[in-house]
Amino acid sequence: MITLGVNDLIAATQFYENAFGWEKSSFSNEHVTFFLLNGIQLSLYGKTALAEDAKVSPEGNGFNGFTLCYNARTVEEVDQLISQLKDAGVAIAKFPEKVHWGGYSGYVNDLDGNLWEIAYNPYLQLDAAGNCLN
Repeated sequence: MITLGVNDLIAATQFYENAFGWEKSSFSNEHVTFFLLNGIQLSLYGKTALAEDAKVSPEGNGFNGFTLCYNARTVEEVDQLISQLKDAGVAIAKFPEKVHWGGYSGYVNDLDGNLWEIAYNPYLQLDAAGNCLN
């Protein structure tokens, strides 16, 4: 499970539902939202409450030192998804391009500045559901 601390749970939930088209799990409630993503569960939780739970400060901004990645099956799928996200008002951090490791990717920001890489990796085999096979 990946948990993202968010500033506004309702807005963040709507962002992932509307921009990415994901459906929230029935386990979601007014305090936390869950999305089931090909065997990985993404949860959204209030940033202040998450920081309190971890006993750290909720302050801070800028690059968080990590990215999340959505793996596409083709270069065209990367372009299509970035275009759809842009049309939905999502901030594009980097438009897709060929990258040094042999793939093709771009980056978008969610409402809290978390970076999502939208990537095609020619070395990665995916099954019909998008799960990694290798």
